Amino acid sequence: RATFVIWFNFMGNFTLAIMTTVGVLIIACPCALGLATPTSIMVGTGKGAENGILIKDAQSLELAHKIQTIVLDKTGTLTEGKPTVTDFVSVNGTADHNELQLLQLAASVERNSEHPLAEAVVKYAQSQEVSLTEADNFAAVAGSGVQAVVSERLVQIGTQRWMAELGINTDVLQENKDAWETAAKTVILMAVDGEIAGVMGIADALKPSSAAAVKILQKLGLEVVMLTGDNRKTAETIAQQVGIQRVFPEVRPDQKAAMIQSLQGEKNEAKIVAMVGDGINDAPALAQADVGIAIGTGTDVAIAASDITLISGDLQGIVTAIQLSRATIRNIRQNLFFAFIYNVIGIPIAAGILFPMFGWLLNPIIAGAAMALSSVSVVTNALRLRKFQPKVIS
Repeated sequence: RATFVIWFNFMGNFTLAIMTTVGVLIIACPCALGLATPTSIMVGTGKGAENGILIKDAQSLELAHKIQTIVLDKTGTLTEGKPTVTDFVSVNGTADHNELQLLQLAASVERNSEHPLAEAVVKYAQSQEVSLTEADNFAAVAGSGVQAVVSERLVQIGTQRWMAELGINTDVLQENKDAWETAAKTVILMAVDGEIAGVMGIADALKPSSAAAVKILQKLGLEVVMLTGDNRKTAETIAQQVGIQRVFPEVRPDQKAAMIQSLQGEKNEAKIVAMVGDGINDAPALAQADVGIAIGTGTDVAIAASDITLISGDLQGIVTAIQLSRATIRNIRQNLFFAFIYNVIGIPIAAGILFPMFGWLLNPIIAGAAMALSSVSVVTNALRLRKFQPKVIS
């Protein structure tokens, strides 16, 4: 309107006013601007799928490049998630098959639980050819343990903290417990009828990619934190093996989301925090995090609560996702440049800014070609993302 009014009122030339107005309308068409972000996101999402990374929405891909802190759950994320009983000691020793009797009681209770450690106990009992019996009044205490009545005996299995809360003295097994925790094993204690009866050491091997992935994430400038329900000694030993400096041990499932929220508001800053997990109890934390990353080999609940899913469960996928996000954002910025540069240069020329000095006007046909070229430039640049390859950082 301004172009038409200026040329018509001041020059009195209706033909010139119409030509410049049409040229401005054509060159200012926002087609390229509308394509700049969606095309890059579409190509980036597809490229993520090629690399075994499922990205739920555009916001997740755009936000991943801003991550400052990444929180890794231990079991199933840093470790294989396949715990195995490696040590078992009964307070009463092996006399009269006390160990097998205790194992029978423990496994009979644990087979009612869905926890990975419970599965390890049951498998160990089966390997020892122990027959299981029915358990009554089964109850799971989140972050503490399980209990039930087996053969009219109250069996309680869980952490030392829980045993202390129950008033059960565990000193007789302290030496075993300390030695196994130092060896990065998870320790569970067993009590029968209110008396300590035995202890188990359960090992869960680290994934081969864990230490390397942590090192690369740190080189990318991210703070890497480990979150686990394990006791401090076991947690710190595992963290040391993978190179993590900051550890939050003995975190109950219902505390994980609050821990993520605390990190987000740390130092009164709006930190961008990502959470990586695989279990049911990780779901609230995954939802709370700015970017939730689920291990594809984990539970459906965790995958549903996450923004990004690593199909293979390989932690190198986190590195790839962040690199892909950075490449996508860089591509979007380039697209916006192509979308605007034609307008910044073309609109003044189409409006006739060169006419008074050089008598030169932008032909509407050329304006149309420039407008189309801007769209082609944006799409072509976005398609360059198809050549994305994760950078190898040693």
